[in-house]
Amino acid sequence: MAQAIMGQKELTAQVRDAGLCTGCGACVNLCPYQVFYHDRTIVLNACDIAAGRCHAFCPRTPVDLEALRERFFEASEFTPEIGPVKAFFITRAADAQLRRQAQHGGTVSALMSQALQEGLIDAAVVAEGRERFMHDGATVHQSEELRKRAKSKFIVSPTIAEFNRTARSQAQRIGVVATPCQAFALAKMRFKPELTSGDNPIDKLKLLIGLFCGFTLSWAKLIELLQTRTGLNEITGMEVPPGEGVLEVFTAAGALRFPMEEVEPLVREACRYCIDTTAEYADLSVGSARFSENWEETRSWNQVVVRTRTGLELMERARESGVLEFRDVPAGNLETLKKAALKKKKAAVKNLVEKSGSADDLLYLNAQDRVIAALR
Repeated sequence: MAQAIMGQKELTAQVRDAGLCTGCGACVNLCPYQVFYHDRTIVLNACDIAAGRCHAFCPRTPVDLEALRERFFEASEFTPEIGPVKAFFITRAADAQLRRQAQHGGTVSALMSQALQEGLIDAAVVAEGRERFMHDGATVHQSEELRKRAKSKFIVSPTIAEFNRTARSQAQRIGVVATPCQAFALAKMRFKPELTSGDNPIDKLKLLIGLFCGFTLSWAKLIELLQTRTGLNEITGMEVPPGEGVLEVFTAAGALRFPMEEVEPLVREACRYCIDTTAEYADLSVGSARFSENWEETRSWNQVVVRTRTGLELMERARESGVLEFRDVPAGNLETLKKAALKKKKAAVKNLVEKSGSADDLLYLNAQDRVIAALR
C-alpha cells in the first residue's frame, strides 16, 4: 500500500499538535526549520516543501507495515508480539565495574564498546544526560566514553537528531542505541521513500541496538516532582523494579521511591499510543531480565532478543571474546516477554481508538494491517 509523502505542515498537524510526537529527533538536523528544546520539538520557521523527509521519517506518520516487515524480517522468524526473533539470550557484561556503572547488566555498553574496539563502527550515538536533568544525543568514538552514559533516566533524548548530524560528518560506520520509536524512525529512513533515492546518510548505519521501553516521562513534569525531594544534578540513575509499583531514583545520598500513582501522570502522551515495547526494528534488543521473583538476583542481568544476522554475529563475537557472560534461559521466559509486549500493543490500539473516536481510524497505524487487525 503506497503512502502519501507530505511535509512539515502535515507533520505538525498530524503528530506534534495531535500529541503523538515521541521526541525521537528524526525531524531535526535534516533542515534548519525544526529544533529540539528540552523534550519538545520546536518549529522555528514554516516550510513549504510538499514532500518532506521530516514527515517521511517520523515514527508517528503512516507507513506500509507489511512492506517494512518484508524488507527487514525473515518471515519464519516473525512473531506478532515482539517482531523477529533469531535468538534469545540472558546475558550481562563480564566486567563487574561496568555492570555497576551501567543500567542492569551492562550488556548494551559492553556490546557497543566491543563494536568500537573492533572497528565494526567508528562512532556510537547514545543518549547523554545534561545539566538540570535534560537529555540530548551524543556521539562518542572511544569505548571509555560509553561508561559515562550508561544509565537510563526515563527522559526522551533526541538521539536520531544526533544521528542525522553525525551521518553528515566524516564518520563512516555508525552504531546507535535507540528506543523503539527511534529504531522505527531509522527503519523508515532505511526503507528510503522516493524522495531519498540515491546516496543517503542512513547507509552509514551499521549497528542498531534497541532498548526495551515501556514509557518515557515529561521532563517538565518530572523535574517538578523530583526537585521537591533532591537536587536534579544529584541523580545518578532510575529504574522501575518489577512488581513493586514504584519508580526508584538513585542519588549519592541513597535511593528515593515514588509510587507509580504519582508517576503515571508524568508519562508522555505519545507513549500511550506506542505498540512496540522491545525495539522490533533493531539488530538486537536489550532489556532488564525477568527470571526470578527476587529482583536483587535478576537486576544485574539482561534479556537480549537477536533479530538480524548483524546482531547474531555481534553476540557470537561477544561470547567468544568473553565480553559477555551468558546464563541458561529459564523455561517460559520468552513467552512471558511476549505476553507483556502483547498487553502493551492491545492497550495502545485501544487508546488510539479512543483518541480518534473510530475503530477504523488508528491515526498513524493501518487498521487493516494483518497484525494490527488481530490486536483489535
